[in-house]
Amino acid sequence: MTDHQATTTRVLTLTPAMPAPDAPTWAGAAWVGAVDRQEALAASVVELAGAEGFRRARLLVRDGREVAGFVDVSVDDRGEVDPAELVPALRALRTTSLPSAARATHPGRMSVVIGTRDRPDDVRRCVRSVLASAYDDFEVIVVDNAPTTDATRAVVGSFADPRLTYVLEARAGVSRARNAGLAHASGSVVAFVDDDVVVDREWLAAIAEVYARDADVVCATGLVPSGELRTPTQRYFDERVTWARNLERRVFRTASPPADLPLFPFSVGAFGTGANMSLRRSAALELGGFDVALGPGTPARAGEDPDLFTRALLSGGALAVEPSAVVWHRHRPDRAALRSQALGYGTGLGAWVAKLMTRPSTAVAVLRRAFGALRQLGALGQGAGEVSAAVDAVGGWPVDDEFRAATAGLKRAELLAALGGPLRYVRGRLRRG
Repeated sequence: MTDHQATTTRVLTLTPAMPAPDAPTWAGAAWVGAVDRQEALAASVVELAGAEGFRRARLLVRDGREVAGFVDVSVDDRGEVDPAELVPALRALRTTSLPSAARATHPGRMSVVIGTRDRPDDVRRCVRSVLASAYDDFEVIVVDNAPTTDATRAVVGSFADPRLTYVLEARAGVSRARNAGLAHASGSVVAFVDDDVVVDREWLAAIAEVYARDADVVCATGLVPSGELRTPTQRYFDERVTWARNLERRVFRTASPPADLPLFPFSVGAFGTGANMSLRRSAALELGGFDVALGPGTPARAGEDPDLFTRALLSGGALAVEPSAVVWHRHRPDRAALRSQALGYGTGLGAWVAKLMTRPSTAVAVLRRAFGALRQLGALGQGAGEVSAAVDAVGGWPVDDEFRAATAGLKRAELLAALGGPLRYVRGRLRRG
């Protein structure tokens, strides 16, 4: 983002969260990026770089590091946002306030673990963003998980940065990759991101503040907004996941169960996602790391994140949700990938519940919440599931009957996949080693 003065006109130029080489082809596409509220209010013109083909924009609005919310505004043919529309939207957002002063020292050195498999372009973009972080002491560990080529190794080597380390994990599975990164980490806090994200420059600093404020926090997650909204599928996914727009700063503890989460501490979605999570290294090792029978690359296909979150809470530690720790996520753009992801989430949910049921300490608690859990289950594990008719009228969100038909059965498909999760978890347990 740059700010410059031109005669009497003050122009603020915003850059996209995830630049793309070509213009969108879907009429409902939205340009996505971030803006500082005070800078935007002071500008005469707000222009969007790379906005060709876009008629709408979604802006993450910040007051410094603090996140105030999102605004959706129109974009004209020049790639500019109308101040008459933007200014009232900015002023309507909540007033942010800094959290209480830290009561402990910062965690010092931090480790960032990026697990990946055969996606060198994604890794390059992700690593570049992490290395640009505004934090003094960190390392980056790229774990190449069961690769079929040496492309990722070549990408890591091309940076020639002493903060960057390449690790090979020959056994497939996201949990195995994360555990390998954890084993190589030297930081007191280890942050995990997926390879399809771009981290905000202040991401690591925001995470450090979380652990400095509360000594009992052993796990923290952050905001994962959609970095790209170019297809109906990406829009659909964006509406289904809570962690894309969770703006409330919270700290969860089993000693004080939140009244608004009846399934706590088994609250899928409320705690965030593994695409943006961190752990105190000592606590992660005590917990035994991630369950290698869960997650992508296993028969269970998912479930490793809620499993880790719940284990962290049940160990007596606190889990923090910190909206100012932002990473942008690129959702899969096509329907086949969306369906595969939905089935994976359903299977992983069923596998995770099966694991909980095998332990007497959690089985009773799960049974008490079983009815509510079934009622809450929705498409992608997050919501009611179907495309609302209202989306056609909001910000140019046109979808055709074919798209509606393709997404209409996702909720049922995910539920059916969840029923097969327990058997898949057993298969995963037998495979591990």
